[in-house]
Amino acid sequence: MPKTLTQKILQRHSDDVVERDGQIARCRLSLVMANDITAPLAIKSFREMKAERVFDRDKVVLVMDHFTPQKDIDSANQVLTSRAFAREQNITHYYEGGPCGVEHALLPEQGLVGPGDLVIGADSHTCTYGGVGAFATGMGSTDIAAGMALGETWLKVPPAIRVNYAGLMPEWLSAKDLILMLIGEIGVDGAVYRSLEFGGPVIDALPVEGRLTMANMAIEAGGKAGLFPVDGQTRDYCAEHGRPGLDFSLAGDDGAFYERVVNLDVTGREPVVACPHLPSNVKPVSEVPGTSVQQVIIGSCTNGRLSDMRDAARVLRGRKVDRKVRCIVLPSTPTIWKQCLREGLLEIFMDAGCIVGPSTCGPCLGGHMGILGDGERAVATTNRNFRGRMGSLASEVYLASPVVAAASAVAGCVAGPAQL
Repeated sequence: MPKTLTQKILQRHSDDVVERDGQIARCRLSLVMANDITAPLAIKSFREMKAERVFDRDKVVLVMDHFTPQKDIDSANQVLTSRAFAREQNITHYYEGGPCGVEHALLPEQGLVGPGDLVIGADSHTCTYGGVGAFATGMGSTDIAAGMALGETWLKVPPAIRVNYAGLMPEWLSAKDLILMLIGEIGVDGAVYRSLEFGGPVIDALPVEGRLTMANMAIEAGGKAGLFPVDGQTRDYCAEHGRPGLDFSLAGDDGAFYERVVNLDVTGREPVVACPHLPSNVKPVSEVPGTSVQQVIIGSCTNGRLSDMRDAARVLRGRKVDRKVRCIVLPSTPTIWKQCLREGLLEIFMDAGCIVGPSTCGPCLGGHMGILGDGERAVATTNRNFRGRMGSLASEVYLASPVVAAASAVAGCVAGPAQL
């Protein structure tokens, strides 16, 4: 019986025969992840379960990225709880301070997630790892505690939606535009407890960093996971990031059943923005001209990778950020930060008048380092623009690609690079 990519990955981790959508499968875990917000809750549940040791100290990852560098006493105490647990359990992959970065950029970069893996994380954007062919999904802290203790979980096998991208990619179109176009098409509830399986000639040519961006936002359509096939690009990326020796391909079978097929043609499309207050409120950038902005954020687990930094620098080189705008650039990991330094990208950002900060989630969730006040408006390369997401309930967030964010910083209003 032909299987979807979703079913094939789950089968690799289960002794049950995965043969139909909706069945309950007991699955072994490749990795369990939590951060400085969610780890303390998982640790509390771990204690309440009377668990004594994590199932594998090499397969539990704790990343202190959301409120760090710690912004107040409460966030400092959350990190203290996580740090103490990591030391008690002798957890190999505990990240805080210098080597720490934004979790969903850090884990693929460090080779901790890879093709065919099954990963659960106490963060909704854990689905990012589908960009390297892993079935990865977010769960609540109680489920994460059980995963840390047992090394397994149960999953209801999600139906799959196939998304095909065809056509010729215009110059300024990016992976962020591709996923926003899909969310605009199917809505924020269009893939609730479904997996999104991406394919087509545009996807075949898309670099892995772009795939990670798209998988990251599968949850914004309600998806349980966002999956890309394992191909030569995947293998090359993983070999460069600590997962050498992969010699297999992995994709959905011809003839597999998909609950729905969505076909999108990118030919002639222009960059888009998701207008307040939903990721599905998507419009071409030219349809929101003159919308003034006070803040621009370039970074996050969605668009803080090296290719994103290069894209932003391409627009900002030789230009100045509008004096009414604060433009904040946060490379997502120290490795990316250092490479930006080597390539002169940080100098480009600072010459343009940007604020360059550490590798942190910070403003994405309204944590710190870029909070919006009453009536302020931001263009951000982040993944959510719900009311109050980045600060005041009276503020607004427009989601966009790095080139649109950079162009908006220069223009002082929502704009694409073609408008400069």
